[in-house]
Order: sequence, then C-alpha cells, then structure tokens
Amino acid sequence: MTITRTLFLSPRLTATGRALADAARRRGAQVETLHDGRVPDGWRAAEGASLYAGPLFADAVARELGVGLLEAPEDWLARLPHALTLREVEFTTIEEARRLRRPAFVKPPNDKSFPARVYPDGSGLPGSDAVEGTEPVLVSDIVAFAVEYRLFLLDGEVRTGSRYATRGALDVVPLAEDPRRAEVPAFAERLAGTGLPSAIVVDVGLIDGAGWAVVEANAAWASGHYACDADAALDVVLCAARPEGEFGEAERRFLRPVPEVVRD
Repeated sequence: MTITRTLFLSPRLTATGRALADAARRRGAQVETLHDGRVPDGWRAAEGASLYAGPLFADAVARELGVGLLEAPEDWLARLPHALTLREVEFTTIEEARRLRRPAFVKPPNDKSFPARVYPDGSGLPGSDAVEGTEPVLVSDIVAFAVEYRLFLLDGEVRTGSRYATRGALDVVPLAEDPRRAEVPAFAERLAGTGLPSAIVVDVGLIDGAGWAVVEANAAWASGHYACDADAALDVVLCAARPEGEFGEAERRFLRPVPEVVRD
C-alpha cells in the first residue's frame, strides 16, 4: 500500500521507531525526525501527518502537527469482567492508593509518570511533591504471568503479535513461531465490545492454573513492537495517530486530551 502521509518520530529513536520508519519508506511515505519538542513552522499542521513517540513528547507536538492520538479509556482495564482479567483491578487516584496497607501492582493508566510495579503498600508511591493526588492509577491484585504477548489490533483483529516475556524475563519471539499462536488471537477475540478504540495495542498473558488474561492496553503510537511484523504494526500506528479531522464522532471519545503548548 502506497501512502502519502508523513511519519514524524521523536529524537529518541528506538528500534521500533527505526523499523516503522523503514516500513513507511517502503510504502513511499516521508519520514521526519523532530529534534526537540518544537515543530518547525513548515511542518505544523502537516497534511497527512502521523506520529510515533512517547506520551510526553507526543503531548508536546501533536497539537501543532494536527494529529489526534487514540488510546484506551483510563478505566478500561478496571471495567473488564473478572473472566478477562483473572484479578481485581481498581481505578482510583494516587491519593487513595497511598492509603493501601497491602501489596499491590500500581500503574498510571496511559502514562509513565511513575514506575509501574508491585508496591509493598501505598507508602512507597510517589509523594505529593512529585505527583498530584488526583492523578489516576490502576491498582491490581498481584498475579504471575507465565508468558506474555503483545498484540497490535485494528478494528478488533490481531494484525501482528509477539511473545515478549516468559516468567517475567524478556523472551522475544514472533507470535507465528510460538506454540500458543492459535490460543492468543482466540483470546483476543473475546475483547470485542469491551470499549477499545479501533487501533490499539493490548498485552495478554497466561496465568498458571488460571488461564488467559489481559495484562494491559497501550497506545499503538507509543508501543514497542518486539518481534511483531513492522509493516502490520505500521498499519495500526497510522490509524492510531492521524490527522484529527479524520476521526469520526464514535472515535473522538478515545482521543488523548493533548494539552495546549505555550511557546515563547
């Protein structure tokens, strides 16, 4: 497929950024690297712009590029039925989470404002000097995933996937070469109708003695591809980060609220 869209990249060029850039060039697309959080005048509101970048950088440049960014609702994981998570997940604020008196896995829903990990209790979470108390968080029961997979979904279909961890250790293999390659997309089909945007990345995993469960959802425009097919992943990224005017009413509720950037 030939595209005329320009794919913009952040200055922190990752292996995924390079793979997506190569895939875009093979389709005849232009690829540009933004060297800081400022968009040159000639690139502002670029016709047909797309973006691959981390959340903080995306917040700094998306508005000037005219790009809308799809992401899962912050409470999506907490709203899933127990049969899809196999654990209790609560959507709350970090102020409330600081009152925890038990171990829990705590993470920001769509950002990386503090480390996502197991906390012995709420006292280990960042204090008010670092993170505002109203910051949303997901608080999950602690489970151990035997194996974990990354899936790039477009309109509910798994376009490409990769194993990325076994017993918590990095273990990267294309989904097509994994012995559970049929089970993973079969489980992903169960996510239909759960309130995801059309283009998204979902991590799923297998819990010993319990079954398949959702790990988390991630924005396609900010996710590493591991051993996923770069061309298929690019299809999802181009849908997840595209000119804001292309999004219909049904999808606008999934757009990331990008802050207004004030320039000197």
